[in-house]
Amino acid sequence: MQRLLRWSLAATFRGLEEVQLGFAAVETPTASFVDTLARLSLFADLTHPQLEAVAHSFGEEVFAEGQRVIRQDVTGGGFHVILDGEAQVVIDGQERARLTRGDFFGEIALLTDEVPTADVIATSLLRCMIIPDHELKAFLLKQPSVMYRMLQIEARRLRAANVWNS
Repeated sequence: MQRLLRWSLAATFRGLEEVQLGFAAVETPTASFVDTLARLSLFADLTHPQLEAVAHSFGEEVFAEGQRVIRQDVTGGGFHVILDGEAQVVIDGQERARLTRGDFFGEIALLTDEVPTADVIATSLLRCMIIPDHELKAFLLKQPSVMYRMLQIEARRLRAANVWNS
């Protein structure tokens, strides 16, 4: 089976069978997407069939180095899980964090129904799985183990932020 991968900008990526420049479609094997998801701690409790369902339900997007993925104070664009690459979190022009494979972002704006409080900028070629804003709640309720792992990560982030602010 093949899946559809949407590119934000023209980019080159090894292992892809077809590349069209611009906002075009790229075909990638579903099996490799499932394998990538299986290696992420957020999805560690899901069975192979559940991972396949996630892979078929949500899209991927690739961002070029330097591209803004989410803009501070502008309506967000979904829940992003980093599959490959790195990004920085910038608030009011100041870098606050670095994100890598397995990290996620965009959830706070979606869960609070407010605009994002930070920019997220790709610092390398960045490949993300994206769960659209209107689908996140249903996904988390259907996959409580993912919701629990997400809550654990949020608690660690909050603890680190409290230590940092002290």
